[in-house]
Amino acid sequence: MSPPILQFGTSRFLQAHVDLFVSQALARGAVGQALGGIAVVQTTSNPESAERVAALAAGGGYPVRIRGLRNGQRVEEDVTCRAVVRAWQADAAWHALREAMATDVRVIVSNTGDRGYQLVDADGPALLHDAANAPRGFPAKLLVLLHHRWRELPAEDLSIFPCELIERNGDVLRDLVRGLAARWELEPDFIAWLGDHCVWANSLVDRIVSQALRPVGAVAEPYALWAIERQPGLLLPCVHEDIQLTDDLTRHERLKLFLLNAGHTYLAERWLAGRREPGETVLEAMNDPAARGELESLWAQEVLPVFDALGQRAQAESYLAQVRERLLNPFLDHRLADIAQNHDQKKQRRLAPVVALAAELRCGIAQPRIHAALASDW
Repeated sequence: MSPPILQFGTSRFLQAHVDLFVSQALARGAVGQALGGIAVVQTTSNPESAERVAALAAGGGYPVRIRGLRNGQRVEEDVTCRAVVRAWQADAAWHALREAMATDVRVIVSNTGDRGYQLVDADGPALLHDAANAPRGFPAKLLVLLHHRWRELPAEDLSIFPCELIERNGDVLRDLVRGLAARWELEPDFIAWLGDHCVWANSLVDRIVSQALRPVGAVAEPYALWAIERQPGLLLPCVHEDIQLTDDLTRHERLKLFLLNAGHTYLAERWLAGRREPGETVLEAMNDPAARGELESLWAQEVLPVFDALGQRAQAESYLAQVRERLLNPFLDHRLADIAQNHDQKKQRRLAPVVALAAELRCGIAQPRIHAALASDW
């Protein structure tokens, strides 16, 4: 028997997010709280990931240390995640993976990093019939496994949950896999099956997982969210208080982007502009009256009026209260130098949409801080 949840990726984020949710649901013991255990798949061959897979395969669970603030109170909690019951390296266990897809897998989860959706030219349709050798790229891996599933269990449905930080990630991954299937000239019935029997979930994940523990485990903040767009046929891996089914995923995405992500990027902008201490952290900046004051003015004068125009002011203020608490986490060593990496691209992704939406909604606000940040070149 294979676990019902197949997960691509062994990152510390998944360890402290999806995997922990499933573990906590399983621990409740009630029927219907979780589908069952998780089989994780290492898709790369780097030594650090291999060490994690070996530790996971040994069993016994791993630690997740929850550190931060919740409703103004310090939280220091150590929990053991026991949801992962099998661990494979894709190249070494490709045959086992194919067999698992033909039996009990009902949910697929992925978090494959920034390059996870890149196609590899060397991957081709001959791999459909190669039970020993895995494709190089994740989209091709998924396509081959789904094709095998279609041949063996054509009537069984799957729910697929990409957790990559890509807007409408389910739609993007679905179109990528279907496009690759067409390029490989696969059966029209199979391509139709990808839409009829696979539910591709659009979702947003949010939790700061600040540190990996070796050989496996993580340190994470108390706050967590997995917002999942509701659609027919969707099968959740578990029931959990931090999973929110929603008909308006854009609202969750906008809150995170405009308040948390834009706030991080603006702190990095002020850090660069002021040539501040190289090791300065988010916590230190939040405790500096000048830096905190500029950020609060940005939120109050240049971002919240946009939510006001959307009729979502109360929701934005509630979320912003949580963001402040997260940025003031006394356990989080989040360096502004790290946030400032790829700064120009982050400004375009996180700040420019605030300006665009304000103009679209005719908010009539100047947004001088955002415009200055977008115009700077550090």
